[in-house]
Amino acid sequence: MTIQSQKAKLVLTAFLAAALVLPPTVGAQRMPHSSVKPAKPASGASINGGAQRSPGRGNIDNRGRDVNINIDRNVNVRHNTVVRPGRRPYARPPHVYGGRRFYCHAPYFYHPFRPFRWGPHWHPWGFFLTTLAVTAIVVSVSNQQYHYDQGVYYAPTSGGYTVVPAPVGATIPSLPSGSETVVVDGTTYYYYGGTYYQKTNSYTVVPPTAGAVVEKLPEGGEEVKIGDITYVKVGETYYQPIQKDGKNMYEVVQVEEDKK
Repeated sequence: MTIQSQKAKLVLTAFLAAALVLPPTVGAQRMPHSSVKPAKPASGASINGGAQRSPGRGNIDNRGRDVNINIDRNVNVRHNTVVRPGRRPYARPPHVYGGRRFYCHAPYFYHPFRPFRWGPHWHPWGFFLTTLAVTAIVVSVSNQQYHYDQGVYYAPTSGGYTVVPAPVGATIPSLPSGSETVVVDGTTYYYYGGTYYQKTNSYTVVPPTAGAVVEKLPEGGEEVKIGDITYVKVGETYYQPIQKDGKNMYEVVQVEEDKK
């Protein structure tokens, strides 16, 4: 083999080697740029001025807690299913439909249901949080523990806490800010977030009493048409739309089986 042939062979070999090595080398130079992660905002900060998203968990609320705005449909919650009858007899005949009698003192006055939110600390049934505020306390009812914070009751669930209906019999030391006084047949109750309280040494959760009249019903209620009357059903409690002193209100309905 001549010297020129050897040189040509060496040049060809070097060219092929460079062609094989060059693509990985370029790729290796680009990888660090594509894998650079954007700077993480400081805790509680938001890029767009809104709530900061926490991957896989939910949103950061205005108290810096990780929350999930989706309703947890799997949690087993106890609704207040029993309405205590009032002492005052009904002067109006009941609305009879579907084998049941619906008693109400005030005449029916339909107005669209618009759920009410009791401020930033209140959450509807099924709302999920991963952590509770330091102000939360533990309440025990029938050997079951709940957590209470500013008018809202939570039950421990997988990975956090889920808002549940106020368990009847739970006692709290003071009423949440914004609670209202409701008088039924001379007895005073306190109302907040769809929950009724009666005062002893502390404040105890009680079932709604038939004849109680309130202005605000919570998110989670739904309009239910029964015959020619549209009620609002919150849990298992029926409210009849009425008007009192020119204001749209709701009265707790007493429901009985029609024994005819």
